[in-house]
Amino acid sequence: MGFFDFLTEEIAIDLGTANTLIIHNDKVVVDSPSIVAIDRSSNKVIAIGHEASLMQGKTHENIKTIRPLKDGVIADFNASEQMINQLIKSIPTLRKKIFTPSLRMVICIPSGITEVEMRAVRESAERVNGKEVYLIHEPMAAAIGIGIDIKQPKGNMVVDIGGGTTEIAVIALSGIVCDKSVKIAGDVFTNDIVYYMRRQHNLYVGERTAEKIKISIGAALEDLENPPDEMSVQGRDLLTGKPKQAKVSHIEISKALDKSIIRIEDAIMEALSQTPPELAADIYNTGIYLAGGGSMLRGLDKRLSLKTDLPVYIAEDPLQAVVRGTGIALKNLDNYKTVLNK
Repeated sequence: MGFFDFLTEEIAIDLGTANTLIIHNDKVVVDSPSIVAIDRSSNKVIAIGHEASLMQGKTHENIKTIRPLKDGVIADFNASEQMINQLIKSIPTLRKKIFTPSLRMVICIPSGITEVEMRAVRESAERVNGKEVYLIHEPMAAAIGIGIDIKQPKGNMVVDIGGGTTEIAVIALSGIVCDKSVKIAGDVFTNDIVYYMRRQHNLYVGERTAEKIKISIGAALEDLENPPDEMSVQGRDLLTGKPKQAKVSHIEISKALDKSIIRIEDAIMEALSQTPPELAADIYNTGIYLAGGGSMLRGLDKRLSLKTDLPVYIAEDPLQAVVRGTGIALKNLDNYKTVLNK
């Protein structure tokens, strides 16, 4: 331990396509949408997170809202750096400090990420005062967050359905034995709903409304044990141009999402087909673990269970499983050295 270690703060970051979460002192201190609002004329950031998400779809020509992360990786370097910087500055305990502390960070990244994309994440972190930056793969972080002992010689399958990507991995002996990353996740579900509303109801709805529909009545199966009530949706009539309202049920949304869910099912089946037989035997006993916001889609666990003939479990807190796992890896850096990329 160095003399200046008291000036170093430790933070764990889950840089997500839809939400960015930060853990500091074992607590989730930031849970914010990954959205930035920028003034076009001066190129300055006006708002980030919740404030910027309220502006989404409602801006005039001088303001644009962008999502700096696409498919779990940095798409807009400048905006993502400013977003990370502002979010770190908004951590209550760091705000009170006189000096800007150096940061020891663990950031989670998708398993299908390229070297160039990894460098972009690392450089962004270093520019916001990251002294030591470690990267951890999302499925691995999810497994640690769920409570799986990843060091055991035992196969566990984790499916992390986020905003931009679905990460599927079979984990054993602190390593990923086989993995599959598909760009079908929460964002694609939202777009499916926008498209369905246009096609079936002649109703043009924005991304925010579609997201609301997905959360309120989204389903992967038509027959649910306790189905949600129908929902009234407002948007613009494509024929007359007038504002209009339509009633939508969870059955319609399950039809709208069907194609995308089939692609996730296929990816899981492909990952299972690549799994070594001894680990496949373990997975038969342990089942599949789901994490990420997409796993909260009603009936998805049941549908995947019917497809794979395996028990499917949803993590206790699917939205925070990945960041909690990242936080545990940060606290026990020596124990998890093998799963971290420095």
